[in-house]
Amino acid sequence: MRTIWLSGAEWLAVLRIGLGLWWLESWRHKDRKGWFERGTGIAWAADVAGKHRWGVVRTGFRRVVEPRPKLIAYVVVYAELALGLGLVTGFLTPVALVAGLLLNLLYLVLMIHDWAEQGQNAMMALISLVALISLVALFAMAWQTWSLDAAFGLFR
Repeated sequence: MRTIWLSGAEWLAVLRIGLGLWWLESWRHKDRKGWFERGTGIAWAADVAGKHRWGVVRTGFRRVVEPRPKLIAYVVVYAELALGLGLVTGFLTPVALVAGLLLNLLYLVLMIHDWAEQGQNAMMALISLVALISLVALFAMAWQTWSLDAAFGLFR
């Protein structure tokens, strides 16, 4: 494979690191005090889920999230941090890619009918792009270069 400036594996590492930086930015800009103390993130998601057209989303949210909103708030916020760190450092990269893909799909399914929020169309396009990047990085084994996985000989 011929590439410009970097090798194919190095470009995949750039893609992986960029995706990780996106997750870290998502974590960085969250109002953690609001999420953890006032429950703002879960309250917003509950409102979206409660109006969702798909019964499976409403039922799933009621069964999984509503009984434990504080725990889920911590899981969501720190999952984004873990995904970002894992992808940027290349540690447990396949795990981070699959988990990130699943989290993005959950976000996509939850918000697919909520067009009221400004920028929602752009957000959905970005989530779809991130899901595609995750798949490319996963199937192309983007942890082969510039990663702790490569340094430790993981996922050969």
